[in-house]
This record gives sequence, structure tokens and C-alpha cells, in this order.
Amino acid sequence: MSVESDLLADRRRLKRRIAWWRGLAVLVIAALVAFLATYDPAEGRFVLRRGDYIAWLDVVGVIAEDRRLESAIRDIAKDDDAKAVIVYISSPGGSTYGAEQLFVELRKLADKKPVVAVIGTMGASGGYLTALAADRTFARESSIVGSIGVLFQTVEVSRLMDKLGISAEAITSGPLKAEPSPFKPLSDRGRVAVQDLVNKAYEWFVGLVADRRNLPMEQARQLADGRVFHGREALEAGLIDQIGGDREALDWLARERGIDRGLPYRHFPVQPVFSDLAEQGARIIGKSVFPERLTLDGLISLWHPDQPR
Repeated sequence: MSVESDLLADRRRLKRRIAWWRGLAVLVIAALVAFLATYDPAEGRFVLRRGDYIAWLDVVGVIAEDRRLESAIRDIAKDDDAKAVIVYISSPGGSTYGAEQLFVELRKLADKKPVVAVIGTMGASGGYLTALAADRTFARESSIVGSIGVLFQTVEVSRLMDKLGISAEAITSGPLKAEPSPFKPLSDRGRVAVQDLVNKAYEWFVGLVADRRNLPMEQARQLADGRVFHGREALEAGLIDQIGGDREALDWLARERGIDRGLPYRHFPVQPVFSDLAEQGARIIGKSVFPERLTLDGLISLWHPDQPR
């Protein structure tokens, strides 16, 4: 019996030791993971530290005010592992305010680390305004670039309402409060006020082009008549720096900024609020018709070819 008791006691001591070593192993592993892991705001979770990288930020589709995109840019600025930033742009523009928001945040980012812009299919209007924030801008031969300008668009349906026997009435605090309105023709005074608004935003946009592209103001104004350029024309006009894509951007970063060309990309999966281009276009057009605007408000910097009549 004493032998069996001793064996039982030894077995219990062995189990306690195994449990102790298992607990210690779990603590060591947890400490190691805590040391190697960091919270990734782009992915919203803890990930293993991956060392130095090049941040890839997508600006795709119609641009709108987007706090998530703004936050992503600020996160990149604070991350010491991010050695450079490639901003990939494929956008016809959108909200003038949204494009300004991106421009301001990217310029702050550029004060801390190199920022290059790569224009894909299109970098027009607000999309081009975003590209102006970069230290160097690339586009392909067939990329659409430019459409520098601002528009304010509305629809007026008062004659249709007359035919349908529908009337609308607005009680306002001032003569310009309800202008422009889809329910009545735009008055001369209202037209002057809206045109002044557009002109001032346009001059601000042209001033950015002149400043960031080192162009005389008059030359920038000549380029800012709303037209678009393909990549080669944009290069010749001084609106971009080089023909190319991300490979050429990497070459430039390595040559001019000393960035290791072999660093991995880290994509920031932050998209504009509206991800479907067709839906975005429909929303913008809808805002021109209805007084209660639920999508893009204010001035629009958007490449918007007129349809044939």
C-alpha cells in the first residue's frame, strides 16, 4: 500500500510540475506576441509587426468627405515603420471640400515622409487636386488628367410643374436663401451670387496648381479651362512629373529619397464613403434635383462631360 501511495504522490507532483511549465509557456508566448504585435488602425485589429514598409493609399471613385480616409492618412503619418507613401488615384473628382480635405492631410503627411501620387485611369478635377499634394506625380500615357475647375449644378423644373398643375412656395429670410431652386428660374441676382462662389473656389484651385506645379498664374489659368489631358500632354504642360506607375515611383523614391526599393507594400483598405461609381454619379445628379440633399453637398470638382442634346 505504501508503494502505491508513493507512486500516486509522485504522479500528482509530476502533474503539478507539468501544469506549472504549461502555464509558464503560455505566459512566455503571450509576452512574445505582445512584444511582436501592435494595433493596426488600418485593419482594426492587432497584427504582427512587419517592420518597415511603403504605405499604399487608394483614392478611388468619387471623392466625398470621408473621415475614415482622413484618419488613415494620420495613422500613416504617426507610424515610424511607414517609410514612404504611394497615393494611387483613379477618380473623376467629387466634392471640392472632400478633395481639399485630402490635399491638406497629404501635405501634412509629406512633411514627415515622402509622398508620391500615381494616377491610374483618371485623376481629374478633385482627383487631380488630390495629386497636387504629392512630392512627385506619375501617370500613364493614357491616363486622363486635368479638368481643373469647379462647378455648381442644379435643375429647374418650373415649366414642367406648370403643365402638371403643381406649385411650390418657400418662405425665406432673404431673397437669396432659396436660390438656386429647382422650382423656379434662377434670378439674375442669384446667378451673380452663385457665379461669384464658383469663381472664388476656382481661383483657389488655380492658385494651388500654380504653386504646387511651379507655373506662372496666367499659364495655370490657361490650363484650367476645364479640359482634360492624356498623360503625355499633361507631362508636356507641366501638370505631372513623369510617365509611369508604381515601379517608376519606387525607382524615384529609391534614387531621390533613399527608400529601400525592396520594402513591401502595405495597403490601407480605406475607400471613399460611396464605392460604386455609377451609384455615386446618380447621387450627385439627384442632388441637383431635390432640395433635401443627402449626398454630396456644396461645390463639386468633378469631371462631368455634358451629354449630347
